[in-house]
Amino acid sequence: MMPIANATQFARSKGDPKIQHSGPSSLTGPDKLARALGWFSIGLGITELVAPGALARTLGLNGKEGLLRAYGARELASAVPTLSVDKSVGLASRLAGDALDLATLATALHRGNPKRANAAIATALVVGVTLLDFVALADVQAAHRRKPGSDRDYSDRSGLPRGPEASRGLARQDFEIPPDFKAEPTVVEALAERPD
Repeated sequence: MMPIANATQFARSKGDPKIQHSGPSSLTGPDKLARALGWFSIGLGITELVAPGALARTLGLNGKEGLLRAYGARELASAVPTLSVDKSVGLASRLAGDALDLATLATALHRGNPKRANAAIATALVVGVTLLDFVALADVQAAHRRKPGSDRDYSDRSGLPRGPEASRGLARQDFEIPPDFKAEPTVVEALAERPD
């Protein structure tokens, strides 16, 4: 197998610097777990949206296809922040969704359900995923928490390195309109000049 440093060279231009080695990922362990749970949400959400009838029959939740489809949309909605920089928001919404899933699965655990064993397995799996969501949320919050008093202070920044007074008019100085430049008339000007 070709090393990463060599594999990336074929897509580079002649003058580009050569990649000697690739560095470590900037993602922490909790970030990677959150990413995996986000992709899991996408897979589960698509399954619940596309095949709610099959899931309902498998778990003995007949008649709850619409609810399962809504749960699929919820899974996709929680996947977006879980895969973004707002991992804590996505993971918290996943935990709320896990509570709904467990409540729904509890209705399928009655003795009269012929698919009770499937519902029990699904319940155990959701409990396991809930624990992962809880651990991921706690770890992501701990990994990205700032120490008290370490808030960033941008009050001394203006966005203009030389200050506002020194920056006034710089764009006009760099941009000169050639004397022979003739602008095309706007639609309004063209209509005003047109004889009726």
